[in-house]
Amino acid sequence: KADKGNPHHLAAPMPGKVLKVNVKAGDVVKAGDVLLVIEAMKMETNIKAKADCSIAEVKYKEGDKVEKDDLIVVLA
Repeated sequence: KADKGNPHHLAAPMPGKVLKVNVKAGDVVKAGDVLLVIEAMKMETNIKAKADCSIAEVKYKEGDKVEKDDLIVVLA
């Protein structure tokens, strides 16, 4: 699970399936960039970067199931 007190942890906002992963470790992203797309009950939710940063680790791949508050991306 993501540590809510750690600003480098990005958590899944809901249970669902990872539909698309747009980043990999080492990528540099800007605030607002879509990192992943999670699908739940035929609705897609974009997971966006909250600030300019780089990606340290992506914990899930396309097709994986996630639960609410799972750690999905570690920011650097």
